[in-house]
Amino acid sequence: MRLASRRGRAFVLRDESAGWDLRSASGGRFPADPMAMYARVAEIREWLAAYSGTGAETVRPEELDAPVPKPGAIVAIGLNYAEHAAEAGFEAPTELPPVFAKFPSSITGAYGEIVLPEGGTTDWEVEVVAVVGAPMHDVAPEDVFDHLAGLTIGQDISERTRQLSGPAPQFGLAKSHPGFSPIGPWVVPLDELDDPNDLRLGCSVGGEVVQEGTTAKLLFSIPRALSELSKILTLQPGDLVFTGTPDGVGMGMNPPRYLASGEVLETWVEGIGRMRHVFR
Repeated sequence: MRLASRRGRAFVLRDESAGWDLRSASGGRFPADPMAMYARVAEIREWLAAYSGTGAETVRPEELDAPVPKPGAIVAIGLNYAEHAAEAGFEAPTELPPVFAKFPSSITGAYGEIVLPEGGTTDWEVEVVAVVGAPMHDVAPEDVFDHLAGLTIGQDISERTRQLSGPAPQFGLAKSHPGFSPIGPWVVPLDELDDPNDLRLGCSVGGEVVQEGTTAKLLFSIPRALSELSKILTLQPGDLVFTGTPDGVGMGMNPPRYLASGEVLETWVEGIGRMRHVFR
């Protein structure tokens, strides 16, 4: 099962090529708002398993919107891979890594164009993104997966000049330009994945692979990281947590390399899918 948004409406797929408008197919049992899906994943799965309707629509990932179009909160974890911490000039964190917020207006889908801001220092950061499915506060690590709707692919695109200039870093603003939080193409429930704690992820720029990694090397695994966040925050269904990026970002190269107009950024996570963006 895949949870998606098509033309602004909740859309559920049995595989990666065909599915149904959720409200229409369910006879109104589920609403059209994609954000309403994430608190009802188990119910949607039960309905879909019993659904005998025909008329599945063929769909391509390029036709889908961001699967979580209006999250209440986007929380991001920095320096959560030792090699990325090293390339950024930091020691690997031994306590919860830096946490910052991205703004929901930066959300976009898994395919399309992204406008580069002035400055010429826009960088890439592939990440696995956790989608919250049930309210989370003070949740033990072993219970975290029971509170998630699933996982999706994300890019924490970052304008490095603004991020690192001024009297204090501006992580949130530098990472929240329009289109700087692409996610998708769908949300995959955890039981559809072989091992959510060992997913290979990566991205390429202009066909050259620049990042490759696995969530098995996260300093704070997804369950541990979200458990730590929930000791302070109360996360709600549809909230997003960007879980960290492996090494290979442009800022860490010698000399640094940044995205240029016309370049294509392709992003992938094993078991979830791919994204493709062109920069202008």
